[in-house]
Amino acid sequence: MSPETDPHAMAFAGTSAVERFLRKVLLPLCALSGAVVVSGFFFPALVGSVVAGGGWLVVSLLFFGSGLGYLAVLPVEDGADERGSGAEYFLRIRRLTVTGTLRQFLARQDRATFWVPVAVFALFFAAQVVAPTRTVGAVNAARDVLLRDAGPLFLGAMFLAVVYCLFLLVGPWGEVRLGGPEAEPAYTYPTYFSLVFTAGIAAGIVFWGPAEALFHYASPPPYVDAAPESSGAVVGALTYALFHWGVSAWSAYTVLGVPIAYFVYQRGAPLRVSTILTPFLGVADLDSPAGKLVDTLAVFATIGGIATSVALVSQQFLTGIDFQWGVSSGGLRPLLFVGGLTLIYVLSATTGVHRGIRRIAGVNVVLFGLFGALLVAVGPRSFVFDRGLAALGNYAANFVPMSLYLGGAWVADWTVWNWSWWFSWAPFAGLFLAALSRGRRVRTVVFTGVVATSAATMAWFLLMGGTALGLQHSGAADVLGAIAARGGSEAVAGFPVFAALPLGELLMFLFLALIVVFITTSADTSTLVVAVLTTRREIAPTTGSIAFWGVFQGVVALSVLLIGGGATLQAVAVLTGGPFAVLSLVALAGLTLTFRREEGGHTSPVRRLWERLPKVETHHDVEPPGDD
Repeated sequence: MSPETDPHAMAFAGTSAVERFLRKVLLPLCALSGAVVVSGFFFPALVGSVVAGGGWLVVSLLFFGSGLGYLAVLPVEDGADERGSGAEYFLRIRRLTVTGTLRQFLARQDRATFWVPVAVFALFFAAQVVAPTRTVGAVNAARDVLLRDAGPLFLGAMFLAVVYCLFLLVGPWGEVRLGGPEAEPAYTYPTYFSLVFTAGIAAGIVFWGPAEALFHYASPPPYVDAAPESSGAVVGALTYALFHWGVSAWSAYTVLGVPIAYFVYQRGAPLRVSTILTPFLGVADLDSPAGKLVDTLAVFATIGGIATSVALVSQQFLTGIDFQWGVSSGGLRPLLFVGGLTLIYVLSATTGVHRGIRRIAGVNVVLFGLFGALLVAVGPRSFVFDRGLAALGNYAANFVPMSLYLGGAWVADWTVWNWSWWFSWAPFAGLFLAALSRGRRVRTVVFTGVVATSAATMAWFLLMGGTALGLQHSGAADVLGAIAARGGSEAVAGFPVFAALPLGELLMFLFLALIVVFITTSADTSTLVVAVLTTRREIAPTTGSIAFWGVFQGVVALSVLLIGGGATLQAVAVLTGGPFAVLSLVALAGLTLTFRREEGGHTSPVRRLWERLPKVETHHDVEPPGDD
């Protein structure tokens, strides 16, 4: 094995001079800036004259960035370096000198998956500057055709994804252990869940959590028979928020993740999205034009999706700073925020899965749980509990008809749009799910990737959306009015909610922290995934490659904020959902054929349960004793 691909050559313990320096600087910086931020939230009179205006943005970024950065550069425990992580196929980061990185950077890249996305994004922003009206018109026209004409495709593909995941949960193929019978998982289950959940859902959960149900409450879906802003509209609004962010969304990721994982760990295929074509092309021919096209689309969809999310949550964070301290979001503040955020997730990405990404994902889940518990304590519990139970029952009872409901323009604008968005994220989230799943049974992968993650997501939407609806419906807060006052921007939705609740400052502080941490956990993972996809198949990605793609995603997000076209870029990314909806069907067909051919002899849990049931003996045709 050459040094280029030898995992043992890729030191990972965090003992470099740069990382030692960062550890010495970041911890005191976090403590100092944290003291200022906490004082600004809870004791504003103490620091109001010292820190004002844009200074709050700087201090907030220093606090969150230095804290997360310090976690990322902490050394690993003894013996817990990358060689011991068990991630044989994923993110074996090759660490070179600066000179070596610059000299070998382009030679290590796959020409198709590297240059095509770079060129497409450059052309997109050039067109946005030169002919913005025509660019927006062309992209929107293509989007409208896709959402209107391909609606049945998205609805059918998503419903099939849910059904297939259900079958893997209860069927015999769920017994297959990825990597062979002796393979052991690389991470504990809590870590595994944290990594999957925080990478896949992204900051959309904090962006849309307080907002989506409110939109459905103000304008009920055609499937919901209720007047706008009525009591009946509350349950329908929560039901559709659960529907759009629940089991279906996570199933789209899993139906790509399971085939990738199976062919990587059972057949030795490379960790690429194109690996789903293994049953049709074979492992040796995955570098064919068809395979390159799939991987190139995956890179484009990942960068477009993450960059759009970074731009959206940047607006949300800046709105929160404005709401709390009256800091406008104009001038250089978007540049400052996106630049700071990019530094955070690039640093996390370059330290690898076992360090920065794993630790920040853990922080994310802890903050998520803490915020949820606090919201339960101070929010309208009875309203959330009663309406939430009704929405869950409604969701379960109407899942099938809602999944197949073709309701004209509303379904195209909401349900089909969401399904296309989830399918466009499926390559990145599915690949990451696959990379973490060696040693797990297929059933465990599906349970984690669909059941556990969607349960956490739906709990959030019931708590956050239910609280916003409760305050809006009772008149305790006018969240819809605040949204209208900002031109319909969803970014402001959470902040009037916190202002109307006890401990509102603490809730807002935790919410702003969640914004930063959620987008970091998705952006650092996507950066690593893109680096893997764009590096030549036989070579491990370098820190230089990872840093390049992290900065590139930040530049794309910043271009959206400065040049405009965020909705247009999101529409472009959504357009890739169509091909991946079709590819999900191809992946399931190939996986099914392979399972039927090579994975016989497994027993389903249903059959094992049936066999354990006590048998009732019956007597047939018993002749009474008689005389001979």
